[in-house]
Amino acid sequence: MRKGIHPEYGPVVFRDRAAGHAFLTRSTLAGVPTGKTVEWEDGRTYPVVDVEISNVSHPFYTGTARVLDTAGRVERFERRYGGRGEA
Repeated sequence: MRKGIHPEYGPVVFRDRAAGHAFLTRSTLAGVPTGKTVEWEDGRTYPVVDVEISNVSHPFYTGTARVLDTAGRVERFERRYGGRGEA
């Protein structure tokens, strides 16, 4: 690799504030000064990046997605507006 053209790549803690979950990984965000740090389980201090959603809080992974009751919606529509079009 050529020197001076690549961003710094190092350990960073990503923290999902909504779920209270954090994980340590490597990222190019290690070189971006966020001003926030966290002491990890190994006793070292790492920069932290707060994210709004992760695999712990995302509905696709947690199974808490809302299921639409399409049959009930159609029946409700028929009850409200079903008789108006008939002559």
